[in-house]
Formats: sequence, structure tokens, C-alpha cells
Amino acid sequence: MDATSLGQSVHLGQEGHRATDECRATCPDTTRPEAKVSRSVINPDRLRTAKVCADKAVKMHKIFSIQGPYPVIRAALRARGWVEQRMHCSKKQAHQRRCSEGRASSNNAGDSDEENSDDAEKEQDTNGLHDLMSRIVRNEMVYFYWTNRRDVISTNILQKEQIINHFAKAGSFATKAGLCVNLRNLHWFDSADPDTFFPRCYRLAAQDERHAFIEDYRRTACTSLLKYIVERDQHIQEGGTSHNIQAVRGKRKQSKQRSKPLANSQMINGALKVCQEYLDSLEHSDIDTGMETPHTLTSEEWAEFIDSYYFVVHGGAQIETSDYFVSCCKAMLKRLEEDNPQLGIGGIHNIWIIKPGAKSRGRGIKCAKRLDQILSLVDSDPTLVKDSKWVVQKYIERPLLVHGTKFDVRQWFLVTDWNPLTVWFYKKCYLRFSTQPYSLDILDSSVHLCNNSIQKHLRPSQQRHRGIPVDNMWLDEEFKAFLASQGKAAQWETVVVPGMKKAVIHTLQTAQDLMESRKNTFELYGADFMLGCDLHPWLIEINASPTMAPSTPVTASLCAAVQEDTLRVVLDRRVDRTANTGDFQLIFRQAAVEVPQYIGINLLVEGCAIKSPWPLPPLKSSHRSALNRRGTIRGKDPSGEKVMPLPKMLLKSAELKSNSSETLPTPLLPPEPPVPRPVQTPTLYLPITVSKSVKSVPLDGNSPSGLLWKKQAEVSNVCLETVQRCTIEKQQCPSPQEIIAPKQPKKEVIGPTS
Repeated sequence: MDATSLGQSVHLGQEGHRATDECRATCPDTTRPEAKVSRSVINPDRLRTAKVCADKAVKMHKIFSIQGPYPVIRAALRARGWVEQRMHCSKKQAHQRRCSEGRASSNNAGDSDEENSDDAEKEQDTNGLHDLMSRIVRNEMVYFYWTNRRDVISTNILQKEQIINHFAKAGSFATKAGLCVNLRNLHWFDSADPDTFFPRCYRLAAQDERHAFIEDYRRTACTSLLKYIVERDQHIQEGGTSHNIQAVRGKRKQSKQRSKPLANSQMINGALKVCQEYLDSLEHSDIDTGMETPHTLTSEEWAEFIDSYYFVVHGGAQIETSDYFVSCCKAMLKRLEEDNPQLGIGGIHNIWIIKPGAKSRGRGIKCAKRLDQILSLVDSDPTLVKDSKWVVQKYIERPLLVHGTKFDVRQWFLVTDWNPLTVWFYKKCYLRFSTQPYSLDILDSSVHLCNNSIQKHLRPSQQRHRGIPVDNMWLDEEFKAFLASQGKAAQWETVVVPGMKKAVIHTLQTAQDLMESRKNTFELYGADFMLGCDLHPWLIEINASPTMAPSTPVTASLCAAVQEDTLRVVLDRRVDRTANTGDFQLIFRQAAVEVPQYIGINLLVEGCAIKSPWPLPPLKSSHRSALNRRGTIRGKDPSGEKVMPLPKMLLKSAELKSNSSETLPTPLLPPEPPVPRPVQTPTLYLPITVSKSVKSVPLDGNSPSGLLWKKQAEVSNVCLETVQRCTIEKQQCPSPQEIIAPKQPKKEVIGPTS
């Protein structure tokens, strides 16, 4: 078979296996394990076959690269005609990468297969054909990236047509601290309440949230005490004893626990008052009083109350109550249940779970009952406190149990776009069990944490029910059969699945504005849910890069199916919108939001001039227009407030004129405000006294003759009229009889010709 006929037989999609078989048929000797691709010995037929397959993939833009142990993804892409460009690295580089992954594991937001990353290096190409094609396309552009860590490839350097399986900035909801913060903003995106599907959570490194947690812990202690009183009375009337109360009583001797008598009535009244204050704050009744509602208990009273609560609930101390207190406790719990949707998940022990905010696979997670233990545990790690990584969350004390064993649900969902937000929900899931029977007396991770990375290292307890498998996992079909045996088969489709879908959608809504909406990007997430006694799902956390390792028969079948179906949604549906998407179901597609196109640095600023509503300032007279470079009048004070006196010569002249028959106004007049002069005024030449050698003074340049001659008497009359209009500020104007103008050369004035 020549290269041309072989190239014609290579097809895409489902024909990928046929092309691979034909490629293998050309080199039967490559099936030997010792056959390796080398530069010294290369089979010509195999090289020709690899060249044809590689050229086809390059033309069709089908070059992919995988980092991590994902054999299912690799095989599925090869079946579609894709050629891999392998990430080759030396042993030293591989060791450095594993070390860096170990150091950065605390910042990893998922439970990926980093611990099995060596499996990718151990994969062997039996006939060497794929390795040869990888060398041929080593300089080509990669069009599909699948990695197990987000920071392997920066999305900023990718081109538009390149596809990658991670969004940037997924820590806004794929970390415990990010999920804790962002769900508080749900009311800006939807009318749903996060307290209906996410247990309340606090970051203990933030001072305001630390104080809020302490108040919540104290208030929960009050409600736990009320529950203890009601449950104890109920079981006494039924002729039995509560399992929780009996276990606590048998744990320690009561004589050693009670160091002082308890004020029963005062203790119950204090708890009722705290709950009433909480209800008033929810109904905003404390605002109507017009003053801040004082705290019910002081710090010292709270310390005493918490100690008494420990003695009663945790230590098994006796407390005597009356029917009146029991009825009050029942009524208060009923009111709290209407306003607090999380009242049912809490029991009487007030247990909280402490988590490092960015670690995965259950590392560092602990449960605690006492407030001082929780705060001291967080303060013991200054690094996590400084980075605001510690979170504390209300523990679900009353979960749904299967044969007396705790479990959680791993549910996958796929996000293919953030604008518009497009969410795919996987129809199948699986359950993960703990190896020990459920008990609140032991706060060990083997009892309360269901992560497979923790439970796989533990041996199942002999007291655990035999119905729980050894590998600690169930398919969803097995759980449905268990619900059917309990008469709750319909609640899986009516309560569990709709609740998980709503929790996923609401979580993604709060993170939509924080994500980088890059096209040709997708990401597969794994959400962990707990089920309450009423089968209501509670979101615990969301993991990026969920593990796909076939650790058990359950994960071997489900993880392979979800990877294959992911490629169907991402790749096959791009070509054909009607393509089969497997078990992925589109549950949410938001309307697209138009984003304004970036126009670069050429910005345009438009505006209009603002007209001043105030009149122009008055113009100064001609004799004050001589300004120096700084804008001040020569010989005058810059402030302009001092008035210079008249020269002595002018004063004597004024006295002589006052004695004559011609009356002159008083030279010292009260100051008058300056009169604004029109902007356009004709040029005025003040009359001056000239010597006899000067015979004329031009008064009007527009006269027909061009010259106007005046006699000395006429000049004096004009000067007197001018002096009358002078104010104190204008008294520097020289007298026409005392100042003699310098001689100026005569200028010939040419008038209009007749």
C-alpha cells in the first residue's frame, strides 16, 4: 500500500481506529516490545505512514497535548484522528515538576490525580507509531490542551482557535474560602437564599467574620440546649432514652463533671432570650425601638453559660426542667425553624468542621466541639491565618445514613462558556462511604470524612454493616435501590437531583463576573454533596480537576464515561449541534450579554464650552493702564487700596481757581465705584496746554480738514470739564495749566480729498 492510497483511507471521527489499524498493518515487526523509534533504525513504511497521518492532522488542526494520567482522553482523541504532541522532559525535569506540584498542592483547588502523575510517564507506545508522529508534529501548533493543573499553560498566550480545559480564576468558587465569600452575594443575582443549600461558613482570619462566628457558635449552643431539653422530655415520655443522651451519659462519670450546681431556670431563660433577640434581628424589630438592642449576656455570662452547656450536653450533667420550660423550648424551636433553614442539620453537640481553605483530598480537615479548641487550632498555623485560608463551617450532625454509615455524593458538571453561562449536568454520580460507623462521640476523620484519598488507606470496621462494599463506593443505581427499599424511590428525582442542580447554578451565578470568559475554553468540575435526613442536598465544596483515576470498579466505569462524554460536548458538538452528548444534560444557558468592543488607545472626548453667566469685570481707565510685567501699576501699591495725595502744584492751582469767577468742584470727593466703560469707545485725546510754538492739537482725526485748532481759552474750558469727572483714584491726572507737553515733531495728516 503506497502513501497515496493510505492517505485516502485515513478518515476523521469514527474512522480513526481504521486508520490506526492500517498504519499498524504496514509495519508488522513493530509489535515486538523491544522495537523502539530511534534515529539509527527507522522502518521506511512506518515513517511514511506516520508522515501521512501527521500531515492529515496538521491540515485539519487536530494536534493535541495532554499533561497528566488521562489515557481515556488520549485514546478518544486518537480515535477521532488527532495526533499528540507530547510534553517531553528529562528525568531531572520530571523530578522538579513533581516537587513543585507537592509544594503547590496547598494552592490546588481540586482533587486531581497529581499523586498518580507518574503514570503518564510509564505509558508505553507498543509499536512506536504515535511517538514517531509526535516527533513529526513537535513544531506544529497545538489546538487542544488537557492538563490536570491550571497553571501549566497560561491562557494569555493562547490563540483564539486553541482549546484548553481550564478557565482562569476558578478559585472564586473552587476553593473553600472563595465559595464561602461568593455565595453571600447570591441575592444580587437571584432571589434564592444560600442558607438553603450551603451550610453557613466563616473565614476565621478576617476579624469581622471571626466575631460573627463566635456569635453564631454561642447562639447555636442556645438552640442545642433547647433541643436537648425537648428531646430528653420526649424520650422520657416514650419510656426510653435518646441515643445521643445515653451515649453522652455513659461516656464520663457525672460526679467528676459537675464542679458546681447549675442555675437551671437562669440558664434556660438566657437561652430563650438569645433566641428571641435573634428572631427580632431577622424581623428588624430591634430597629423599631429607636435604640440599639443591648446584648442579652455579657462576656462573663457567656463564658459561664458555655461551660454549663458543656456540662449538660457534652458531659451528661443532670438538669431538671418543668413542663413550662419544655413548652417554651418547643415553641421557640418552632419559630426558629420557620426563619432558620439550617436548624434541622444541627443536633445538640454544636460541632463545627475546620478546613484549610485551599487544600484538597481532605488534608488538614478536623472536627471540633469546643470554641476554644477551634480558635486555638486556627491560630496555630500563622501562614494560613495570614493568607485567610482557614474556614470553619457548620457540621451536618444529622445526615442521611446508609446502614448507619455516613456518605457523600460526587456529582460532575461541565461549564463550556461563561458568557452566556452554559452549564451541563451529568446524569450519573456515585457515593463514597466512610470506613467506620457514624458516631458523634468520636470526631475522627475515618468517621466523618468520606474522601477516597483518606478512606482507601483505612481498614473497614468490623462493626460496619455488611451491605457497605469493601471499596466504599456505590453507583447511583444502587443508592436508588436502597431508597426504594425505604419507600423513598421517588425522592431521588423530585428532591435530590433538582436540589443539586439549583445549588450548582446558583454557585456559578455568583462567580460569573469574576471569571475570564474566554471562548474555546471548558472545564469539568466535581461537586460534593451531603444529604440531610429529608434527602435535601447540601453543597459542601466544588473541586476543579476532579480525580479520574480508576481506583475502584465504580470509578473505572464512571470516570471513563464522563471523560468520553466531555469530548462529545466539547468537540463533536462543535461540528454537529445534534451530536450525541452522552449523559451530559444542558441545565442552564443564560442570555448572552453584549460586551463593547475594545477600540484601542484612540479615545475621543466630546464637550462644549461653558458660557459664564457673570458680566465682564470693569475696564480700567486709560491713565491706569500702564502696567509693569507683574501686572501692577507703576508707582502704586499692588493692593490698590492706598490713595496717593494730589501734588502740591495741583492743590495750589485748585485754590486759585476757586477764588476766580469760575467755580470748580472740590478736589477731595468721596470715593466712587469705578464706572464700567464700554468695550468699544472712540479714542479721546485729553486737552493739554502747549507752548506758543505749538499752534494746534489734533482732537478728531475724522474731521474733513484733518486738523482742529483751538484757542487757549477753549482748551482751558475743556480741561475744567474734565477735572469735574475725575475721582479720587484719578487725581493723578496732571493739571492742564501746569504740565507742558514735550515738543513732538509735526506729522502731516492727510485727510480725505474733496
